[in-house]
Amino acid sequence: MNFDWGSGTRKDLIHLGEQLDTDKEAALALAETVLKIRNRLGRNVALAANPAQRLYEEKASRRNIVLKARQMGVSTWIAGQFFLRTITHPGTVTVQVAHTQEAAEQIFRIVHRFLALLPESLCAGALKSVNRSAQRIVFPGIDSEYLVETAGDRNAGRGLTIANLHCTELARWPGDAEETLYGLLATLSPAGQLAMESTPMGASGCFWKEWQEAEKTNTVRHFFPWWLEPAYVAAPPEEASLTEAERQLMREHNLRPEQIGYRRQIQRNFRGLAKQEYAEDPSACFLASGDCFFETAAIDARLQAIEDPVEQRHNGALHLWLTPQAGREYLVAVDPAGGGTSGDFTAIQVLDLDSGLQCAESRSRLTPLETAREAAALAREYRGALLAVERNNQGEAVLAHLRATCRYARIFQQDERDGWLTTSHSRPQMLGYLGAALVEAPGLFSSERLLRECRSFVRQASGRAEAQAGEHDDCVMAMALALAVREEKLTGGAVQ
Repeated sequence: MNFDWGSGTRKDLIHLGEQLDTDKEAALALAETVLKIRNRLGRNVALAANPAQRLYEEKASRRNIVLKARQMGVSTWIAGQFFLRTITHPGTVTVQVAHTQEAAEQIFRIVHRFLALLPESLCAGALKSVNRSAQRIVFPGIDSEYLVETAGDRNAGRGLTIANLHCTELARWPGDAEETLYGLLATLSPAGQLAMESTPMGASGCFWKEWQEAEKTNTVRHFFPWWLEPAYVAAPPEEASLTEAERQLMREHNLRPEQIGYRRQIQRNFRGLAKQEYAEDPSACFLASGDCFFETAAIDARLQAIEDPVEQRHNGALHLWLTPQAGREYLVAVDPAGGGTSGDFTAIQVLDLDSGLQCAESRSRLTPLETAREAAALAREYRGALLAVERNNQGEAVLAHLRATCRYARIFQQDERDGWLTTSHSRPQMLGYLGAALVEAPGLFSSERLLRECRSFVRQASGRAEAQAGEHDDCVMAMALALAVREEKLTGGAVQ
């Protein structure tokens, strides 16, 4: 395809932009015609679309999320397409956000190379005068700019109206990645282009959530397994040494023996992280940093089936699915936290004592006094429910307020003492009750918050089961407490 960009005037650039907007093949051809990259041998060559890049361009929409194996060239391709849109659509602001400063600088070097190696005739007019820095390229002739930011900057993109937003390695963004992403999305223009891409890192966090909820947000999913990269080949194994799993993979995806040779190399070098770094399946590649403690298939299946709560209170902190019914007995279980604006949450679970059905759940940051009042109110609403409070740490203060301030009498006791004591012996058994229920009776659970916490609850290298780094397990522990207390009440036995 031949492009006529004339003398590179504003009018010429706008004409090219119109072709990009209406013709995907034109977008491919223009990128391959005018953009240069540095290849694996260190040479500047034309950006010829590889299979993953071509598939992305064919399927791309206004909102996109890309799950990919390592070094597929997707970041470069998106940067190239957004660069072209920046220079062919006057008044455009493009922002690229990377997970680290080093990554941001590396990506922006690619963008600077795009600019430096443009055809001379294209740079003769409106692109002739350009202001460049390590984080920003400004095109005064068309009033457009291309910026690179780091996700660690909570003010990234603030004050701008972004036309193209590229979020790279979203799974590895530091801090509260969700808050940073939503802040950026708030600045994206209604007709703006969004591309979120990353290799996976755990079945939790912002990237995983965006991937899971893509259909709800009208976001196009793109999955690129490692074998789409033509360079990923190695010496082929002997025919007789092929395993049944390898043969099946070859049949299903038309893989060649030299690709299986590369796969074996991946497995030797990356061991347990091979599925994460070199994705083969869009579900299996979402590995936690440790092994997920609960049965992931059961959790994922239940997540697909749950419905919204029938009522929400306290700005969404309290969810209710089943209201109290005459003749039913209920249990309220409390996992207290210290309160404040950061750190752990206080979680409260309400169960039907006989059936085990989850009726309500509260998750918010509360002081001990606020926790006591919230728990007592729920217990009274649910027909004078039995109220079980973990007495470790802040729990003692909550129990004191329940007796003295809230005047609530029906409190669960262990060894004639108010509250439940979680110990190194009782904790695994409590979690075991929850794990068994998730497999045997997943319909008991209605909370998306709880199930997502279960999905990121992992067995660490030390052997301890807890929330993956950056995640919470307050709803998990409150539910484990509820099920353990229910077991004691129904069987008369004690969890040690």
